[in-house]
Amino acid sequence: MKKPYLLHIFNPTKYVSPFDVSMAYEADFDGVIPYTEVALEDIHHLTQDIMFSRGSKRTGIFIGGREYGLAIDMLNRAKAAMIPQFEVSVFADPSGAITTAAAIVSCIEVWVKNKTSETLEGKNIHILGGTGPVGVCAGVLVSNCGAEVFLASSRGKKVGQGVANEYNARFDVNMQGVDSSSDKAILNLLQTSDVIINSVKAGIRVLSKSQLEQAPRLIVAADVNAVPPLGIEGVDSNDMGKELDFTPNKAVGIGALRIGKIKSDVHYRMLEMMRETDKPLFLDHEQAFEAARVLAANDLTPKKESN
Repeated sequence: MKKPYLLHIFNPTKYVSPFDVSMAYEADFDGVIPYTEVALEDIHHLTQDIMFSRGSKRTGIFIGGREYGLAIDMLNRAKAAMIPQFEVSVFADPSGAITTAAAIVSCIEVWVKNKTSETLEGKNIHILGGTGPVGVCAGVLVSNCGAEVFLASSRGKKVGQGVANEYNARFDVNMQGVDSSSDKAILNLLQTSDVIINSVKAGIRVLSKSQLEQAPRLIVAADVNAVPPLGIEGVDSNDMGKELDFTPNKAVGIGALRIGKIKSDVHYRMLEMMRETDKPLFLDHEQAFEAARVLAANDLTPKKESN
């Protein structure tokens, strides 16, 4: 009897992402079954219907959508619905936010070490667009690395702090909200920034060279926007550790397409792990970051020349 590898995609929005479907087939799942407009209360019975029909390592659940917190809630609800001996693996990655954030932070970690021989502990990291799913997830990850994290919102400090409070409580971290609603506000935060992450929606330039020239401590500037105009002037999409010689501290830039390459590799690795495992896996930002760290270390760390 044929036993295909099946991936069921739970999506709370109207459409399932074509990217997620394509990645599943790239990872050699034989069938990808989409479910749209799935509510949190639907997760329990859907999970058990899937699990009891063939509960095996050949079955997986992928949770998409657009909200980081909701996706984690859905993952936890699916995990709670599992029955021993029937359990299946679950992977959450709404709008690619988890794998993208993991890729960003792993690249930043490597380049901060390359530039300073230091970790992210104690570094001031400002995340522009910090209230979106990529920004929040990146904030959680760098918080867990010991950084001081600031979620910057163009809607003001109050909005940023509201989101920070929600996720601080959820993940036991200590992020702060800051204002990025004007050039003056952005210049203010740049005075103490060691790392800047731009996760503002595509097609908007949020940082100019003239602003970066006034960032005395900046070590790394990372941009996830690959749609012109790029989000950070001077950081091209294919840059990975390119020196920004116009900045006071000769910071380095990390571009969207290079981040995206590692993001796709992480996404593939998570799906591959689901196919290969002999026991159920529940994959979220922590496991994605572990995989991203390995990939970034292998791809980006300078290799020592042998004698």
